[in-house]
Amino acid sequence: MPRLDVRLDAEQRRRLEELAEAREAPISYVVRRLIDDAYEEVLRERRRQAVERLVKLDVEDPPDPATLSRELEAAHDPGGLH
Repeated sequence: MPRLDVRLDAEQRRRLEELAEAREAPISYVVRRLIDDAYEEVLRERRRQAVERLVKLDVEDPPDPATLSRELEAAHDPGGLH
């Protein structure tokens, strides 16, 4: 695992130690979990924003697969798909 050096001030170090103690876990584990949790939060926000963009598109629901297939065949030469 690659090593990373991070400089913390005294208060940040105290808080990190307090978190580790509360979780009964090593500081390195707590740091990795905090990174993972922050990353998941960013992904959730990206998904939320993507949903908002999709909602704004105001796209109608697609037809059922059989109807869609008939519409595609009517619009395109069915022999040209092979």
